[in-house]
Amino acid sequence: MSGKAYLVGAGPGRADLITVRGLNLLRQADVVLYDWLIAPQLLSEVSTEAEMVFVGKAHDKHTLEQDSITDLLVAHVQAGKQVVRLKGGDPSVFGHAGEEAAALAAAKLPYEIVPGVSSALAAPAYAGIPLTYRGLATGFAVVTGHEASDSNSPTDWEALARIPTLVVLMGLHRAERVCGALLAAGREATTPIAVISRATTSDQQTLLATLGTLAEMLRERTPPTPAILVIGAVAAMAQELAWFDPSAAPDGFAAFE
Repeated sequence: MSGKAYLVGAGPGRADLITVRGLNLLRQADVVLYDWLIAPQLLSEVSTEAEMVFVGKAHDKHTLEQDSITDLLVAHVQAGKQVVRLKGGDPSVFGHAGEEAAALAAAKLPYEIVPGVSSALAAPAYAGIPLTYRGLATGFAVVTGHEASDSNSPTDWEALARIPTLVVLMGLHRAERVCGALLAAGREATTPIAVISRATTSDQQTLLATLGTLAEMLRERTPPTPAILVIGAVAAMAQELAWFDPSAAPDGFAAFE
């Protein structure tokens, strides 16, 4: 059998939020290259005969640089292996799936992208925040917080400030700059904002503030990572719509709780 790569989204954190196809591929893989923060229960589904390689990257901590990960992926597929590249969330949302797919295509190797549930969608849902709401928010945008402090960033904060709901991934360490950029672009200081940490897991936390108060709140209390920011009127709805009890979250796969 010829080798093939599968760029699989593991979902936002909770093990049973992976897709059925993603789980089946994980169980059948010869090699699994997996990221940081993959649920241990998912990794336990990998065959004992498979090779598992941790290639995770966190804030300023890289096990391997992206080019090395891509080279490793290509090499395993060229060796005839069925390779699952397991990524948190969705592989195509700030997950380097584009770069890895481009390298595989350049090497004329087969690959498949298996979508996953992005934390951009799951974290607000688990915090009781609808990204859109009739009469309140008619659209949303998802951006990375990594470029908030980069003066050469192509991010158009003035345009983003006009979008009803803004989801900022990887934004906790640059939250003050994100708030400053939006305030400078004309967003009201009273705009609600939610910081959702370790969403969908037993460690989930939600901190509610406004664009004008978040920086001070974070100086007093720093939520754990990974965390996302949800900015807009809908963020305040977490106070009445929050439904998820982290203490009751299952450790593995569960249909009903």
